[in-house]
Amino acid sequence: MHRLLKSFLAFLVAVGSMVTLGDAHCFVVLQGPGGPYRGCLMNGKLYPFGHIERTENCYQCNCDKYSMECCSLFFTPVSYDQKKCKVVFNKKRCDYDVLDRDPSQPCSSYSRVG
Repeated sequence: MHRLLKSFLAFLVAVGSMVTLGDAHCFVVLQGPGGPYRGCLMNGKLYPFGHIERTENCYQCNCDKYSMECCSLFFTPVSYDQKKCKVVFNKKRCDYDVLDRDPSQPCSSYSRVG
């Protein structure tokens, strides 16, 4: 149990550094007792232990027998004209597209957060 707490504390420090440097959305899923012993379970899919470059939901993760630590590969658009523009998630590119509701007009005034 003590080792788990030390690992979790080290993860929090690392994530705190990443968030301040990269603004990615990060989270931790702790592996419960009796959980999968061949990897980490997320959204019904079993991922192998180790580094996962990209999940099917566009997260980069690290999986060990204690937890699955993930950060998003995308940034969420904010501060855009919601009447003029629409946001569509492009799962192939792991990114949001901000599109004008009228395809003949550009929709370029927006910012993003992680």
